[in-house]
Amino acid sequence: MEFQKDNTFFSGRLKSISFAVKGAIKLISTEHSIMVQFSLGILMTILGFYCNITKTEWLFQTMAIGLVMSIEGLNTAIEKVADFIHPNYHERIGFIKDISAGAVLFAAFTAIAIGLIIYVPKFL
Repeated sequence: MEFQKDNTFFSGRLKSISFAVKGAIKLISTEHSIMVQFSLGILMTILGFYCNITKTEWLFQTMAIGLVMSIEGLNTAIEKVADFIHPNYHERIGFIKDISAGAVLFAAFTAIAIGLIIYVPKFL
């Protein structure tokens, strides 16, 4: 079956959204790192309700969760492509995968800092 692009605006966007939802479900249901990040996001959301954080704090927390989940998804995609292109260990592929994982680490550190700024004063 050959792929045919849908050039109509509305149905084309709906198809794009359905592909994105399928991808998000695959990501959450198959990748352990995303499962951990998703679980932490749910936990932080529950904590946000428990601590009655402000609207501004909700904005920062939501952005932090979205940032980490997005970068983790991109990291997973890069790793999958790299493994597809070169299934055996290769130094340059390893370098690319390490850089991608480093980007996740930066996002995670940012999210941790935001979480500490929001929640440490609530418990002190």
